[in-house]
Amino acid sequence: MLVTMNDSDINRFKVIQDVCDRRIRRVDAADILDLSVRQVQRLMNRLREFGAVGLTHQARGKPSNNRYSSDYRDTVLKLIRDHYSDFSPTLAREKLLELHGLPVSNETLRSWMIADGLWTPHSQRKPKVYQPPY
Repeated sequence: MLVTMNDSDINRFKVIQDVCDRRIRRVDAADILDLSVRQVQRLMNRLREFGAVGLTHQARGKPSNNRYSSDYRDTVLKLIRDHYSDFSPTLAREKLLELHGLPVSNETLRSWMIADGLWTPHSQRKPKVYQPPY
């Protein structure tokens, strides 16, 4: 199984593996990882039982509980494509709430519109070319 680990997870794995191999003591590992000795023991148990996956955060890779459903997202983007394709995210949000009763935050709508190609962030826009005054 493929495990996604960041640098701190890799360091934690190496230290706990050293404790399991009896190269360092649990007390020393607790000092290195800034954890309690009991927590180091818990991590050792999880490493023995589940392997490296047991040391990573269990919610990693799972979708958020607070996300909007894909149907809701598709409905909002379809309305924007049909009626408000030339609107900015802020104005589109106001119109969606006012006329259609669909609440969504500015930032969420902006990220959806960018991903769908309906909005280009200011930092990614091509600069305007002006005629030089001669």
